[in-house]
Amino acid sequence: MADKKTANPAAQAQSGKKKTSFLGKVKNFFKGIAKYFKDTRSELKKVVWPSKKDVKTNTITVLVVVIVAAVVLIVLDLIFGGAIHLVVGA
Repeated sequence: MADKKTANPAAQAQSGKKKTSFLGKVKNFFKGIAKYFKDTRSELKKVVWPSKKDVKTNTITVLVVVIVAAVVLIVLDLIFGGAIHLVVGA
């Protein structure tokens, strides 16, 4: 007859795992949360934050680009809307 251990390798692999209690799972959960915040804090220390001057310059650049894009889109809308109006003749 075959030995129990060799008959079912899946069961053998599963029996090698250590079962943790509910309390152990809760502790591991909170250890994971603590590790997450610790790692996040260490990563934030590595960030090179921009200066006030850089933020101001970049903000102005973004606002100018958005305004120019809006004006271009409005002009194109008026041109194509007028062209459609002439074609359809409404």
